[in-house]
Amino acid sequence: MAFTGKATYSAGTTLPELAEDVSDVVSIISPYEAPLLDALGDSMREATSTHHEWLEDELLPNKDSINDSTYTDPSADTDFVVDNGDRFRVGDQIQVEGSEELMLVTGIATNTLTVVRGYAGTTPENLADNMVINILGNAALEGSDKPNARFTNRSRCGNYTQIFTAAVEISGTDMAASQLGLADEMDHQKQERLRELIRDLENTIINGGQPAGNPEGSGSVRRSMKGVIQHLATNLFHTGDSGFPTGTDLDEAKINYVLRQIWENSSGNVDLIIVGGFQKRKINAFCSDSRAYGANDTTFTDMISIYESDFGVCKIVTTRWMPQDAAMLLDSSRIRVLPLAGRSFHFKPLASSGDYECGELIGEYTVELKNEAAHGVIRNLSTS
Repeated sequence: MAFTGKATYSAGTTLPELAEDVSDVVSIISPYEAPLLDALGDSMREATSTHHEWLEDELLPNKDSINDSTYTDPSADTDFVVDNGDRFRVGDQIQVEGSEELMLVTGIATNTLTVVRGYAGTTPENLADNMVINILGNAALEGSDKPNARFTNRSRCGNYTQIFTAAVEISGTDMAASQLGLADEMDHQKQERLRELIRDLENTIINGGQPAGNPEGSGSVRRSMKGVIQHLATNLFHTGDSGFPTGTDLDEAKINYVLRQIWENSSGNVDLIIVGGFQKRKINAFCSDSRAYGANDTTFTDMISIYESDFGVCKIVTTRWMPQDAAMLLDSSRIRVLPLAGRSFHFKPLASSGDYECGELIGEYTVELKNEAAHGVIRNLSTS
């Protein structure tokens, strides 16, 4: 028999007799994760000035290039010009990359080397302009005087801090009224603005740049930090560059090429590969041809989180704020995100001039990126 008594639907469409049933959780759809900041972790130090500086040094170079295109008989050409004669000393054994011939430097006149060709019984080979020369080491004479002292000068590098702010204003009535899903409207607004500022901090760390003039800032010039991509110059590669693996899709050949270049030219230990969503899917496809599944497997896994190569073990970090045409390879031990002392993100209550409560979320940060040659970036990758 059908029910004929009082039911909820008897109250009509506006349900005036029923209590509201509203979840006490406010869900957020907007992305606010900061995976790169999570991977780098908190810095153990603070910046103590708006211009944070650090010192960098390097060893004397042991490579140079030929800067001469006038050759005749390989065994007779005992003089040739190089780019930087001051990198060589009399007694150096040198060898052109890709050649089996050894040469011994017997004289240096500015950038012109005089050498013994076919040293140690090797066979003289043709030389060409722009060939790379490796300096193997110097053979000193027994009992000779000390050589002239050589040294490198430490370089002083730096980055400016950038202020991140967001205001919060809540009316007195809104503060007093009961809120669905909230205990305190002010706390909720502070939390939302903080999430936005952390999101913007990561975005700026990756992509930010400094003003061309007055980078220290002024009453009309906003001080901003230089992001990681703007720092990188030595290992900046574009698809289509000479010598770079062909094609515009991200693949293992390109990743390993950059890892090898960093390994050959620096002591950097790349342990992070930073990509956006599209390039992450390209990395996942590296092993798609070799995946195998059993008849009873019910889970399909299509994800690479760690990439291990001859030149390091790299964690793959996917962030929405990375340019979609780029892949960045970083040595996390040489990167720090530092707050200015006492200026990490905090809320500052402000005086109210009316029937409302107000304040400002403030944070001042910079990124310290040491030895930019220990990192690399690939640009102009395909995005579709």
